[in-house]
Amino acid sequence: MSKIKMVMFDLSGTTVHDDTGVRDCLHRAAVEFGLPATPDEILLHMGTNKIHLYQFLIARSQGKAGDFRDFAKGQDPATLEFATKVFHRYEEIMIQHYRTQVREVDGASDTFRWCHDHGIRVATDTGFHKAVTMAIMDGLGWLRDGLVDVSVDVQDVPGERGRPAPFMIFHAMEKLDIQSVSEVLKIGDTPADMLEGTNAGCRGVVGVLTGPRPVEAWGCYRHTHVIPSVRELPKLIETEFS
Repeated sequence: MSKIKMVMFDLSGTTVHDDTGVRDCLHRAAVEFGLPATPDEILLHMGTNKIHLYQFLIARSQGKAGDFRDFAKGQDPATLEFATKVFHRYEEIMIQHYRTQVREVDGASDTFRWCHDHGIRVATDTGFHKAVTMAIMDGLGWLRDGLVDVSVDVQDVPGERGRPAPFMIFHAMEKLDIQSVSEVLKIGDTPADMLEGTNAGCRGVVGVLTGPRPVEAWGCYRHTHVIPSVRELPKLIETEFS
């Protein structure tokens, strides 16, 4: 079997430090608009398109059941206007947070360098929109310094169909001329990450324990490996994917 040629890294909780900051920003915006949602409910459904997340929460508050597995299949258009207003306020809060507090998970940059040293392209994807993504990239300098080859967010795919759909992974593969998902690993810390990697057919779907969600929240979704943090990824690749 061919060697790994691309790793798709999640951002918040996987390569970008998150001690519930993202959850708290999402929840603060919801509270400001009177949208009933608990912090734990938001935490479980993170990693997805944030407008879709708010649409889901609005529908839930109206007694309409939903499943986050279907986020990328479309939301009720009737919830879009309200969700977009909440999202824009969240985006303001989130950007300010990352402008003042962004830092990497220990070992993330070293892992990116190791990947490049071993002929593996580094891609990142996220449930964030571009403005928040670029606040992270500007703060950490990963794109500027060449540590990340391509950064993908929900606005890079048609219809902003983020996780758990596989299209951000396919977008990165196209950009980097990666021909087969058997040459791709996905690594993340949310149920949406696990489903995204599985839906894409990635050779490996790796969970990390550095995010704010306990393993019980995402471990029931299909994955191939669990490691303590992104720092341990090189060893995993050497032992399991050579």
